[in-house]
Amino acid sequence: MNSISDEWGNMEKEKKKKIKKRRVMMALKALGASEVFLMGDFNNWNDKIHPMKRNEKGLWVKAVMLPSGRYEYKFLVDGEWWNDPENRDFCQNCFGTLNSVIVVC
Repeated sequence: MNSISDEWGNMEKEKKKKIKKRRVMMALKALGASEVFLMGDFNNWNDKIHPMKRNEKGLWVKAVMLPSGRYEYKFLVDGEWWNDPENRDFCQNCFGTLNSVIVVC
């Protein structure tokens, strides 16, 4: 006999399986930078989760898998916050500065 918590756990697992994620490629031109991190509400603003890598063209890139939704983000470039210069969508954050915004469909 399954307990209610077992059934709830199975329902949660099934729910997670049904969530479709899309691959989103993020890129930043930051010539001379030694390290760049992609940070946003999709990773709880954690700099350990999405470090970016410089590609052969000199762009910093990172692919992330995101479910549909609206996300705020910034780049942390050598310890300084940068908005995405290629994205005109932004919103004000609780610190009085701006975050870039991306909508994943």
